[in-house]
Order: sequence, then C-alpha cells, then structure tokens
Amino acid sequence: MPDSNMPDLSRLKFGVGQAVPRQEDPILLQGRGRYTDDISLPGELYAVMVRSPYAHGVIKGIETAAAKETPGVLGVFTGADLEGHGYGAMRCVLPLKNADGSPLKNIERPSLAMDKVRFVGDPVAFVVAETKQAARDGAEAVFVDIDVLPAVTEASAAAAADAPQLYDHLPGNLCLDFHHGDTEKVAAAFAAAAHVTKLSIRNNRVVVCAMEPRSAIGEFDAETGRYILHVGSQGVFGLKGQMANDVLKVPPEKVRILTGNVGGSFGMKASAYPEYLCLLHAAKVLGKPVKWTDERTGSFLSDSHGRDHEVDAELALDANGRALAVRLTAYANMGGYLATVAPLMGTGNFVKNVQSNYATPLIEVNTKCLVTNTTPVSAYRGAGRPEGNYFFERLLEQAAKETGRSAIELRRINHIRPDAFPFKASTGSVYDSGDFSAVLDQALKAADWDGFAARKAESKARGKLRGRGIGNFLECTAPPMKEQGEIRFEEDGTVTIITGTLDYGQGHWSPFAQVLHTHLGVPFESIRLVQGDSDLLIAGGGTGGSKSLMASGAAIVEAAQLVIEKGRTAAAHMLEAAVADIEFDRDGKGLGRFTIAGTDRSIGIMELAQRIRTANNPPPDLPTSLDVRHVFGEAPQAYPNGCHVCEVEVEPETGHTEVVRYMSVNDFGVIVNPLMVAGQAHGGIVQGIGQALMERVAYSEEGQLLSGSYQDYCLPRAGDLPDFGFVSHPSPCTTNPLGAKGCGEAGCAGSLPAVMNALVDALSEFGINHIDMPATPEIVWRAISEAKAA
Repeated sequence: MPDSNMPDLSRLKFGVGQAVPRQEDPILLQGRGRYTDDISLPGELYAVMVRSPYAHGVIKGIETAAAKETPGVLGVFTGADLEGHGYGAMRCVLPLKNADGSPLKNIERPSLAMDKVRFVGDPVAFVVAETKQAARDGAEAVFVDIDVLPAVTEASAAAAADAPQLYDHLPGNLCLDFHHGDTEKVAAAFAAAAHVTKLSIRNNRVVVCAMEPRSAIGEFDAETGRYILHVGSQGVFGLKGQMANDVLKVPPEKVRILTGNVGGSFGMKASAYPEYLCLLHAAKVLGKPVKWTDERTGSFLSDSHGRDHEVDAELALDANGRALAVRLTAYANMGGYLATVAPLMGTGNFVKNVQSNYATPLIEVNTKCLVTNTTPVSAYRGAGRPEGNYFFERLLEQAAKETGRSAIELRRINHIRPDAFPFKASTGSVYDSGDFSAVLDQALKAADWDGFAARKAESKARGKLRGRGIGNFLECTAPPMKEQGEIRFEEDGTVTIITGTLDYGQGHWSPFAQVLHTHLGVPFESIRLVQGDSDLLIAGGGTGGSKSLMASGAAIVEAAQLVIEKGRTAAAHMLEAAVADIEFDRDGKGLGRFTIAGTDRSIGIMELAQRIRTANNPPPDLPTSLDVRHVFGEAPQAYPNGCHVCEVEVEPETGHTEVVRYMSVNDFGVIVNPLMVAGQAHGGIVQGIGQALMERVAYSEEGQLLSGSYQDYCLPRAGDLPDFGFVSHPSPCTTNPLGAKGCGEAGCAGSLPAVMNALVDALSEFGINHIDMPATPEIVWRAISEAKAA
C-alpha cells in the first residue's frame, strides 16, 4: 500500500512529486562521465574478436600462426584454448515448458564457437595485443576454414520440413512449443462469436542502437583468485551471479562486477556475452588487464537484436461488440543461440500484455520459438509488452471497421470498469487500480480529436493524406525482485544510497534522492548514489521491466523507517529521554528532527548521525551509527497504462510518412519526478516511431546482414518528430509503498499502435486496412500503388 506517513510535500523543495533536474546531467555534460572505454588500467592490453563471415557452416580449422607472428600480438585464443579450464556456457534461464509439459530445449552457448558457426558475427577466436591496432592486425591474420551450409533467417521458414537444421538436438529448429489458454473454451467462443477479425501482423526485428557500444575490461588477481570485470550492465549483482555460476564456474565471491556510466541498453546489456569470458581468461593467462571496445559494425552483428515475431491474431466479438476471446498464433525468432530471456517476449509477455486494459475473458497464445541463422534476439524496450498491446489495438481498429462501429466506443465497451478493481485478468494478473475510459476521454480532448476534420482538409489542400490513430495500452511490469536499500551516513556529511538497480541512462540519482529526502528528511544536496559495485551488494534485481522505482524506491522507504527507529534510540540517549517519548518529524525546511514529545528539545538527523559516530564511551545499547543495510522483499507487478493519440501525414507520390501531432495521457501512479517521467515517455515514443516507420533488420538468403550500418539502417532524428504532449492521469498503485507504477517502457507500448493506426487511417481511402512495420516510404508507396492498380 502507498505510504500513509508522507510529510506535507509543500514543505519539500526536492520531495516526491517535484520536477527536479537530473543530478547526473552536469557531470555528463561536462564530459566527466566514466564509461567503460574511458577506463585505462596500468599495463592493459587490447583484444579484438574474430567473427564468422558466414551465417551457417562447419568449422574445419582455424589458422592462427600468422596472427601470432604479428608484431605486438601477445596471444591468439580459440575455443580449444578455453577448453579444459572448467568454464561453463551461457544459456536461457527461464523455466518455460512446452505445450506437452516437457521443459524447453536449451542451448549451451560457448564463448567461442568450435563445431559450427550459426550467424554472421558468431565469435570464433580473439587476439590480444599491446595496442588496439596490433590486435586488429592480428585478428585480420586469423584464417577460419568454414564449410558453408545453407542458412535460414525467418522463424516460419525455420519450421519448414526442408529447412537447414542448426542443432542436432532441436528437430525442426524448435526449442519451445509454448501454449497458454483453454483451447476448447477459446474455440467455442470463436464459434459462438457474432464477428471474428483476423490479422497477420509482423513485429519487425530491430537493432538496439545504444549510444555506447559494448565495452569491457577483464582483470584477474592471482593472489586472491578473483576475476574483476568492468562492463556496462543493467545490474551488477545479477551479472555477477551469471558470470560466477554459469560461465566461470567459481564461487560468487571470486567475481566482482564494476559498472560506471552506461550509454543506453534497453535490455541488450543485461546479460553475459561471449567477450566477457574471453577477456577474463586472457587476463588470467597473460597476467595483465585486457580491454575490448566494440565498433559499431560489431554492435550491429553481435549485440542481441529485438522483436522479430510473425503473428496471426484473432479477435472474437459478441453481438454487442464485447470481446469474447483473443487468440495469437506466432513464430518467434530466437536467432542462432538462445539468449538468457529470449523466449519470454513471445510467450509469457504476449500472454500478460495482450489483455491490455480490456475485460477479455479468454486468451490463448500459441508460440513456436525457433532458432535461425541470425543474431540472437533478447529483450528490447518493453520485451513483449508493446507487442501485446499493438496486436490487440490493431485487431480492435480492424474489428470496428468490419462491424461499422466506432473504434472509440468499442474501446469503452470493453474497458475494465473502475468498480471492478481488484480485477483478476484471465492471464492471472490482478489489476489493482485504473480508470481506463477516463484516460481515453482525456486523451481525445487533449489531442483535439474533434478538430481533426479541419486539419485533414488543410493537409489535403497541400496534397497530403492525413490520418489519426489511438494507442490504448496497459503493460504488466516485471515483478520487483529482492532489492537492496542501504543508507550510509558518511563522515564528510553526505548520505549514500546503495542499491542493486542500475541507471543505464534513466537517471536514478534524483528520484531516489527525492524519495529519501521525503521519507527521512536528510538534505537532498547531500545524498549520493552508489549502484555499480557488486562487492557492496547482498541483493539486487537490476534495472529492467519498468520496476526500478518500485523496487529500489520501496527498499529506500523501508530502510528509512529502520533509520528512524535507530535514530529514536540514539536521540533518546543524547536528549536524556525515554525512547517512547522521542518523535520524528521534519522542520520547516523539510529536514528530519528527533524531538522529545511536548517540548522544544530536539536534534537534527544529520547532527545526530555525527554525534553518535564520535561519541565517547557510549553505552552498549547505543547504535554506533544510523547506517542501515536492508533488503526489500518482492512486491506484485504494477500496471502502468494510458492512451496515445497520433496524427500522421503521408505524401502519396513518395510514400513518406511524417508524425505531425502527438499526445499522450498516462497513468503511472504516483510520479516521483514529473520532468524525468516525461523524458522517459518521450524516449519510448521515439523508439516506437522508429520501429513503426523506419527501422528494419534485413538479411540476405545466405544470412548476410544487409542493414549493418547507419547507411542502411534508419533511426528517427529530432527533425522527424513533433512536440510530444504529456498529461498525467494518476491512479496510485496500491501494492507498493510509493504508489508508483513504472514508466520506462510505456512510451513504446502506446506509440506502436498509435502510429500504425494513424497510418492505416490515412491510407484507408485506398481501401488499405493493414500495413506492417516498418512502414518505410517504399513500402507505403508500393501499398498505395498496388491499391490503385487493383
């Protein structure tokens, strides 16, 4: 439940609800950020990876003699060199089951391929040298003899009887045949439906395109036997566990993960990659730190990609327009290996998020997860959440056209009503709060829905087609895992928060400090944040799934209460009073004070922390500090939701589509920092627009990546975007202390359907009812041309 002991926020300049600028920004804007590539260790060496130029083939041999003779080269390593050291492999960690109850068929991925290569970019060797150029020269001298095999790049094609087989233990390339739902009940609902809508929808593959390419430095301490990895990540505690338990096969205390600033991740940097073991092994063998920083081409090839699903979506409606059932039948592309959470997006997250904010009683999802000769796929902003919402919104829009109904009224008819909370969805989720129709109505008003006709006429006068689209959404956040909330009062008068989540661009420092300032009354400007050293953590779920504030925020709130209890004991001693007589409150400046009830005798929390630290001959029961190390237990998922309204203009002669108006109304529960939440929404919207209109990973039949640089892969730029309207319509979450719902991925969840519904609306005068992402100018032009010719 949200904390009922919140102070009067009007007294707090930097409290919860205030638009406080990001504390990190002055550091980053002045070039004082410390990313992995900024780190230089004494005596460090440089590594360059050798990658397969073929998508599929048998490794016949690897010639390294010439590379070893290259000036400056100190080591050339292949998979055979890693064997015999007791190392493990990377694998999927999800306990998913097939439709028949059998477990998913996992893949043990070694850090260097030894038998076969399975995608262009698959690492087969690496070279370590005194300089980066020498390592690059050495890598170019490595010759890999590969007997090339036929390749397959599409999941549906991989399921064909005559498709190339990637693994002997995966007949038909199938690693998971997932099923959710009551097939008989769903079939009966469709049979009894007054109307059934069907759409084949492509959820296009995207490159993550983080600002900072992956980079890492491996160290080995021979005296202690400890491995140290400097690396961009989404959480050092989880990565430490994976590297220790799965990859290095050593006790966790033998591994330390250090993460500084991170230039974006969106899910891609969450897990271990082959390069990390390679660096640590080389550091151990050569006795020096080994550094590697990827180049952008390598990022396109080796960073996990996002999305890539082929879906047949169906919606059954009764005579009144109420949804009886929704059914998804999908192929999910896993790429050449099975990443840590790869099957989640097209399975469990489809299930939970296709429900959206509608009271659909029956949901069935059938997904075949298949390996292909492409870069492995993993989580990307939303990780199945935007997709689930996109599928339902496109179905609903199409159903409205087919039945002659208003799409707005069809949404209202199917919305979960406010008096239905707590609402147990057919997926097992329990929604605690929301007012979905009110959010829709507010979005229509804020977007000037009624003024669209005039804008459409004005566009037509300029030879443009104008369309508008709605993106209703509700996403199920990741459940908060156990999270550390440590508070430390330092000798220099600062207060340190230590947490297991990790800021990889979001900006955690300010909102976490606002929570602590609000609940403990320590000066905002004195609060520091430590989050990237696994040696300081005893728990940590990392950042992902829009759960950070719910997890770390709750941990901070609970830790603050423990500090107050310790403080009451300490203040009672200092003020010579009984503990029961000590009250805690905030003064006129919002700073915490301990006061003897009914008197004016008090002591501030910062003074108290300093005095008990320096107290002479304290009694045994007096705390020696106000420091607290606390672990917050798990809390239920939250359900951020909202409604986006988009307007686009299309130039029919070229197919160019431009987003010209955009409004979003969002229910993120209690908002700690409105400025930063709006920024998160903007970022998600832009990524959604990019996927909808521009971004496309393309492979040749041989599995060669055709969109391997920014000359071939288009990203949205500032000039492609309008101003974004942002309105908050909060219904506080009742299942976590802050009342927050998460916001990091919601922009994608609303923008995918809003943009594509607007585009289809613009093209509807040609009889076009559906178009797949990415709707590039060529695709839109071709659709218009074919419609005209029909």
